[in-house]
Amino acid sequence: MAPPTTEQWLDIAAGYFEKSQFPNCVGAVDGKHIRIECPQKSGTLYYNYKNFFSIILMGICDSNYCFRVIDIGSYGKESDCNIFKQSSFGKKLYSGRVNFPCEKPLPGDEQGVPQPFVLVGDEAFALSKHLLRPFPGRNLNDERRIFNYRLSRARQHIECTFGILSNKWRVFHSNILVEPDFAISITKATCVLHNFVRRRDGIHIEDTLNCMLGDVNEKKGVGNAPSEAKNVREYFVKYVNKPEFSLSWQNKVVE
Repeated sequence: MAPPTTEQWLDIAAGYFEKSQFPNCVGAVDGKHIRIECPQKSGTLYYNYKNFFSIILMGICDSNYCFRVIDIGSYGKESDCNIFKQSSFGKKLYSGRVNFPCEKPLPGDEQGVPQPFVLVGDEAFALSKHLLRPFPGRNLNDERRIFNYRLSRARQHIECTFGILSNKWRVFHSNILVEPDFAISITKATCVLHNFVRRRDGIHIEDTLNCMLGDVNEKKGVGNAPSEAKNVREYFVKYVNKPEFSLSWQNKVVE
């Protein structure tokens, strides 16, 4: 699964804007626990906060519910943020070495300040110039609540991708009864097969009907973000709240 080229990132961004109306978005990122039997002499390394043993599938998907970057095998007890930061792709992202396209104005905002291309994730991830997460907390102003809603529409793609993967390959509905290394190989194979099936058969709307997105306020924020990252997120907040770029139904989240 080769990482996308710069041109492919642009195509992914166009797909996200068409389907979820979130600008300059090149993917949604999240982690999924893959159930396994407790490995011998592993202690609590694989025991996660959901009270079962697992390895982590960290994935980035496009708007067609295909995986574009995956990292598999971290211990179940680790947090999504730490796993992503320690992955090869995460290290490149947070150091600004991913081959994302150059900054450009958001769609329809040609006279505005050029903005970076970004991934979207939940509050478990660290805010970065190239990774946007929701604002934490419940006492938010209306503009930030609308931003959280707009971001969640894009982020739901990774939730749906995991749901489609599990429903197609039902081995993920129960414990995988093999050693962790073999479970990693099985998971890698299913991700590649998942992409093959999606690209061959296309999108079926019924695949996404049972994909649920958690409350964006459920998780706590992670540390202090750089001021540059905060400025990028604030620019996106202003963009999605401008009348010419708003969605007709987005104000329902603040009523």
